[in-house]
Amino acid sequence: MVSACARKDLLAVGVAAALFCALIAAVALVPRAGAADADALETKLVSAREEAGSIAAGLRASREQLAVAEAEAAQAQAREDRLSGLLAEGEERAAELSRKLEATREQLAAERARLRRSRAALAARLVAIYESGTPSTASLIFSSASYEELATRADYLRTIEESDSALADRVEQVRDEVRHEARLVAGLEARALAYNQRLAAARDRIASVRAAAEAAAARQQAIAAERESALAGLKTSIARWVEEVQRARAAEARAASAAEAEEEVGRWLGGPYSIPAYIVMCESGGDYGALNPSSGAGGAYQILPSTWDLYDGQGEPQNAPKEEQDRIAGEIWADSGGGAWVCA
Repeated sequence: MVSACARKDLLAVGVAAALFCALIAAVALVPRAGAADADALETKLVSAREEAGSIAAGLRASREQLAVAEAEAAQAQAREDRLSGLLAEGEERAAELSRKLEATREQLAAERARLRRSRAALAARLVAIYESGTPSTASLIFSSASYEELATRADYLRTIEESDSALADRVEQVRDEVRHEARLVAGLEARALAYNQRLAAARDRIASVRAAAEAAAARQQAIAAERESALAGLKTSIARWVEEVQRARAAEARAASAAEAEEEVGRWLGGPYSIPAYIVMCESGGDYGALNPSSGAGGAYQILPSTWDLYDGQGEPQNAPKEEQDRIAGEIWADSGGGAWVCA
């Protein structure tokens, strides 16, 4: 005999049936989750995450463009400030040039007055020379009573000639100075006017660039704010959907566990063995090489050597191939049922 146990087949079947019913009842209590609902939510999550990624990328681009626009506006403002400073400096220089111009004009007026006086003196001298004539050397000698008088008259005549020559030179010099001063005044006026015009035009252009950059920065800031709001709303929806998916998947997992429990019941009642699996698992844990040192029973079905020999088993049960152990266990079950095993 395989075992000394006197249990009947009906008891084994009853125990198995009771275990099966208990497991089925437990499985019936597990709520079934809608896999389709969870899949739909996950599809929405994938789409929402892609949209969030797109919005986040756009937001990063907007922030980069905003930083560029703000930098351009700051640079334009700095350049405008520098040009405003240069313009103020230019206006100060223009005022200085105006003062210098006024002084130059006064100097020019004085030079012109002196020129007029020099010209009048020269004209008077020319008239005097014309009316009295120029004394010759012979007349000067003959009209002199002594050598001293001759020397004095010669010195006087030379002084007059030098004075006439100096007067003429002075008139020419004053005339050149007047012309130079006039050109200087015209050049200063032109330089001051051109300098201020260039500065004013540059400042106007920079102000236009700054205004455009500030407008662009304001637009990018509005776009960034709108995208941040959309991203925040989408993140809230994603968080809610994630929770719903987790709940659905948990319910689905519970349902799957229940299905696995049903399958496990089937395996324990049947399984890959020649007798109910729960008996095999109780006897040997499914180990075809198991050996009970006290009774000598061996193999997955813990068959006694005497019973093994009775059913024409070759060698020892624990050393026999799986197919041989399954065949002999099936024959024993057919002859004796569960009563041949202690765990039945």
